[in-house]
Amino acid sequence: MKKLWGIAICLFVFVPALLAQEHYTEGPVWRVSLIRVKPNRMDEYLTSMQQSTKPFLDEEKRQGLVVEYKVFLKETKSNPQDWDICLAVQYKNYAAMDGLSSKVEGIRDKVLGGKQQAHQLGEKREEIREVISSELLHEVVLK
Repeated sequence: MKKLWGIAICLFVFVPALLAQEHYTEGPVWRVSLIRVKPNRMDEYLTSMQQSTKPFLDEEKRQGLVVEYKVFLKETKSNPQDWDICLAVQYKNYAAMDGLSSKVEGIRDKVLGGKQQAHQLGEKREEIREVISSELLHEVVLK
């Protein structure tokens, strides 16, 4: 009888997880940030991204901390409060994000010049843009 209960518990716990993945295979994890740039500041913001964000992400990629990154410009707006730029950063999996903040400190210091300079850059960016949302998405590949 105990054996039957053990089998029943295992089926109850593991079968839903197995059924959930019968439709897809797990892929990488993406951090997606939607950004609204203040009016007449797009060129300034893109210049800032080119000078600091791109070198930072390129170094993260070179060191294997991120797999890829993409920047998207939204061509259609639903309303004036809609986002303008999407920054998507791809990580191999959730484990690749463990301890990430301490791993990027050296990159921050090398690329941005240190904690104080990074803080000043963040303050300057707050004047020209607003982060609408920042989401963590798990990519799946349909079978």
